[in-house]
Amino acid sequence: MTNDKYRLLGGILLVAGTTIGAGMLALPIVTGFAGFIPSIVLFVIYWVFMTFTALLMLEVNLWMGEHTNLITMAKKTLGRGGQAISWMIYLFLLYTLTTAYVAGGGHIIVDFARQVTEWNLPSWIGPLPLLGIFGFFVYKGARSVDYVNRILMGGLVLTYVCMVFFLSSHIQPILLKHQRWDALWIAVPIVSTSFGFHIIIPTLTDYLKRDVKQIRNVILIGGAIPLLIYVSWELLTLGIIPLQGENGLLMGYEKGLDGATLMSQLLEHSELSLLARLFSLFAILTSFLGVSLSLRDFLSDGLKIQKSNKGRFVLYLLTFIPPLLLTLTDPRAFLNALEYAGAFGVVTLLGLIPILMVWRGRYHLKLPSTFKAPGGKIALILALLVSLGVIGMEIFNKV
Repeated sequence: MTNDKYRLLGGILLVAGTTIGAGMLALPIVTGFAGFIPSIVLFVIYWVFMTFTALLMLEVNLWMGEHTNLITMAKKTLGRGGQAISWMIYLFLLYTLTTAYVAGGGHIIVDFARQVTEWNLPSWIGPLPLLGIFGFFVYKGARSVDYVNRILMGGLVLTYVCMVFFLSSHIQPILLKHQRWDALWIAVPIVSTSFGFHIIIPTLTDYLKRDVKQIRNVILIGGAIPLLIYVSWELLTLGIIPLQGENGLLMGYEKGLDGATLMSQLLEHSELSLLARLFSLFAILTSFLGVSLSLRDFLSDGLKIQKSNKGRFVLYLLTFIPPLLLTLTDPRAFLNALEYAGAFGVVTLLGLIPILMVWRGRYHLKLPSTFKAPGGKIALILALLVSLGVIGMEIFNKV
């Protein structure tokens, strides 16, 4: 296999790994009230929407020079006002996501060590190997992250296949017939955050040497993998876990449990419990790598820090020290902020802003383009309406 094909594969896995987080385990809990068919329809709508806005992000990124991130993109297309808004939302979203993965990964590491060795490690130790080992790959850059991400994605796929093997014989088709379309709004915040990989696009553009065909294929293929996995996961979980009763979806929603935990309790499988922990760890690590690499490159662009050895060390500290401090002091306060950011932050940053940048760049600034997302003005207007609708729904839900 040539280097270009290795990079293509690595890019696809990086997109898929960034998209598939441990939140996937919670999807059945928030979608179960609506049922299997309504949930799949919602997934497909979000997948189409987020894939389109990812192509918009690529179009804008290709207007710029090398090593540019959202800050430069927003400034050149939307002016200083757009730059300031992008700064605030992007920084908040990336730091909350990184903090979530540091806290969640640290908890799983401590829990896993306790299960394997029976050592009761203090909770503050958990994030340290995460930042020391996997943070080092982020320090090194996209190439190193690509290589280790391939291994982690292999582990994620393997554990997922094993869970499917354990669960497929327990599916009850009658449970998949439940439909309640008016309950879909409950799932909107979680589903909104389950298809976002746009933050990695500027890094991929540089890593794939601005090869438009390769980057487009990475976005289309890498973005489709999570959709297929989510659909199969919904089929398994909603076909096994009843809506009500002990270890039902309603109980899981009230107690904050995820789908894998409910199934392991319902079916009393110790092996499934171990697989769920491993899957969660792989999912968190792949997302951690993608998000923190994006945060590092974002800070490099926004603060104009060169990626020399000294510059990369400064970027490492800026990327990981704030999430570590928040995790060690009071992780719940910041993770709750992530829930409130939810669909608003993701759809604003990864939906609304790319739409506005492309509209202004194409039709007002007349920027020359090597790639143009399909659909023209009609597609942009439809995507804008979807973005405003989701943001309005999120504001209504929080008021």
